[in-house]
Amino acid sequence: MSRAGFGKAAAHVLITVGKPKSSYVAEGLLDYAGRLKPYGGCELNHLKAERAAKGKSAAALMAAEAERILAAVESRAVLWALDRKGVAWSSPKWADQLQAVRESGLPRLCLAIGGAEGLAESVLQRAQARISLGPATLSHELAALVCLEQLYRAHTILAGTPYHRG
Repeated sequence: MSRAGFGKAAAHVLITVGKPKSSYVAEGLLDYAGRLKPYGGCELNHLKAERAAKGKSAAALMAAEAERILAAVESRAVLWALDRKGVAWSSPKWADQLQAVRESGLPRLCLAIGGAEGLAESVLQRAQARISLGPATLSHELAALVCLEQLYRAHTILAGTPYHRG
């Protein structure tokens, strides 16, 4: 687990099942986590993926991963789940939803990306939002990178800084 932020706890946590295998994605995640430092920081929490085994169903894989995901989410944190069946948000919508989290007074925003099978229903039920990154299929690694980029973009929209205008 890598950590970027101020104080004891970062304002944001990206929870992924599995570590990025591509060095360019790992570097990109660290880059965006660094860019988020002025906005409270971002912790990258890469959880162990369940290994498919003979006789182990997709539901069993997802349930085991869900236990780890839910254990990583503090009880008072806001959870956004990335889910292909979720709602696609525009960048301004990301900013609006981020502002709502800020105004809620809750200490952290966690974003969860499941493993190869997706997220279990228990994670989806805990989430305050289910976000889709659109109809295209992305690898979980790229979804994580796009997610952090959109989070950073949302912060810059709210701050009125030039990044989002490019």
